[in-house]
Amino acid sequence: MTIFANPLTRALDATARSDAKGNRPAPHKLLLHTVLIIGALAMALPFVWMIFSSFKPLDEIFMQPPKLLPHNWNLQGYRTAFDGADFVRGFWNSTYIALTVTVVSLITSAMAAYAFARIEFPGRRGLFMVFLATMMVPGQLTIIPLYLIMGWLHWVDTHAALIVPPSLFNAFGVFLLRQYIKGIPLELEHAARLDGAGRIRTFTSIILPLLRTPLTALGIFTFLAQWNSFFYPLIFLNSEDKFTLPLLVNQFKGQYGADWTALMAATTLAAVPLLVVFVIAQRQIVEGIALSGSKS
Repeated sequence: MTIFANPLTRALDATARSDAKGNRPAPHKLLLHTVLIIGALAMALPFVWMIFSSFKPLDEIFMQPPKLLPHNWNLQGYRTAFDGADFVRGFWNSTYIALTVTVVSLITSAMAAYAFARIEFPGRRGLFMVFLATMMVPGQLTIIPLYLIMGWLHWVDTHAALIVPPSLFNAFGVFLLRQYIKGIPLELEHAARLDGAGRIRTFTSIILPLLRTPLTALGIFTFLAQWNSFFYPLIFLNSEDKFTLPLLVNQFKGQYGADWTALMAATTLAAVPLLVVFVIAQRQIVEGIALSGSKS
């Protein structure tokens, strides 16, 4: 609830400060705060409904008129979720895949971004345009050749198929970091070269420490994307012991019906790590996007 309460808290704090000064807030600010509060409540309602529904028996989920709070609280949905799928293994698979992709992707994206921003080589601008154009290609169009490559490498039904491609190629990450690097004064690198630092030493000692904010934002985005990934694990994984959390959650929804209580419980468990990450690092996300977007 901390995530969704932030707009409401800020609006109330602004109103309190205005009242403390003896000034009434301007009408347009009241309207803005009202819209923010309504938007925050609208975004929070589905999530709150999911949490409370995970504690309801099945008949209360479809009760008319609907009620937010359960009448008979129970943990059957969570027991079914843990009994029906290996959630511990699924959590481990999702965690280590997401962390591995995040760490390796940050390294490769930073190196590629520095090359595009600082190193002069033939065809740099054209190659970067082609690089950015890949972001416009839907993943569904490249899944067949990617599957053939993974099959040739004997990586189908292995986690390598989920780790290697996104770790080595992240067009959005390269673009994000390149925009920030272009705003770093060249004088810092010139001073490092005068002190005898080479290209690698300059990158590791000067550039990387200055990239902490955008790297944090990119790392969070990458981790969230990998944690929520459903399409690629569905294509490449066949063994249940290798399934990630989204695949395990999907097992509670059948072709002709679904165990909605267990599904709500499983989805709540899967969402908890994302909420923790966002609550802790929401400031870095906003700062990273604002700073990197302001560079030319």
